[in-house]
Amino acid sequence: MTTMVATTVPATGKPAWFRYAALAAKAALFLLLLSALIWPDLSGIKGKASTARLIVYPIGALVLPLWWYAYGRAKSRLHKAFPWTADLLMTLPWLVDLIGNRLNLFDTITWWDDAMHFILWALLTTGVMTAFAPRSLTRALTVFVALGFGATAAVVWELGEYVAFVRHSTELQTAYTDTLGDLTLGSLGALLAGLVFYQVRKA
Repeated sequence: MTTMVATTVPATGKPAWFRYAALAAKAALFLLLLSALIWPDLSGIKGKASTARLIVYPIGALVLPLWWYAYGRAKSRLHKAFPWTADLLMTLPWLVDLIGNRLNLFDTITWWDDAMHFILWALLTTGVMTAFAPRSLTRALTVFVALGFGATAAVVWELGEYVAFVRHSTELQTAYTDTLGDLTLGSLGALLAGLVFYQVRKA
């Protein structure tokens, strides 16, 4: 684990805007979550497992900083090199999803949900790979790891959606077809993330 962290965390030279963008994304996310608590009818997530989202989204946005300050920093030879790029990529999916719900895009644009499952899973997978994938991985292993994480995360998300609100909603009749499509798109997003991630890191 020590070798992995030391070889995957960028040493220096990352543009400062990655840090500012990651912090701004987190601030925007928490402001939207706070507004959802104060004005639930305007949040766009009412009736869509709002309580679960208010718990899961902050965890998703903070998991990397919490891991880093509890474990990664102490185990790394590069104690101050927090992976801001990975942090931004791992925060954006939660923020974009919340904005999409706030603007009611999931219910008013037919292709929005499909696009989000593809794009947001690509972002999340890229963030996780940037933070944790060893540089020694070959192209094939990089893709397999990315696909393994992305597909697993997609399954967990769909299970969570079903338990939290789908089984009690009008979407239940079409849930099977929708879930298959979401799993496919999420997995394809993860697959693309693995391919692009390897090429960018190799360059």
